[in-house]
Amino acid sequence: MLKVGDEIQEFEGVLSSGQKITSKELKGKWVILFFFPKAFTPGCTKEVCNIRDRFENLKKYGVEIIGVSKDKLETQKKFKEKYNLPYELIADEKGEIIKKFGAGKPNGSAQRKTFIIDPEGKISFIFEKVNPDKHAEEIEKILKEKIKI
Repeated sequence: MLKVGDEIQEFEGVLSSGQKITSKELKGKWVILFFFPKAFTPGCTKEVCNIRDRFENLKKYGVEIIGVSKDKLETQKKFKEKYNLPYELIADEKGEIIKKFGAGKPNGSAQRKTFIIDPEGKISFIFEKVNPDKHAEEIEKILKEKIKI
């Protein structure tokens, strides 16, 4: 189980844009990596849209924002397009990233959980419980404490 201060394990995934991404590419940046159970479900739609609506506020901290679920690549593309998400989603179809972050449910899908990762690739903060309606505000509050702009 990952805790604050732990270095993240290396991972790679496929973004909704179709590009591959690795954890190594994220080094040197602050990263918001949020896990959600399933695209197009009510709670997950609220969460991704809440982050979308506060995207500009979050970006002023220079963070990379990436959502992760077990949905197929095509589903992630449609989800991103339908809701005009200005950030990427990872299609973690095999659940490998979910497992590395300890963000899985017993049924194999992702639980709602968010990690703030520092530029050295270490966990700076973990949201174990996420309110889909207010999550972006919760993230911004922590970013204010962690990143001076």
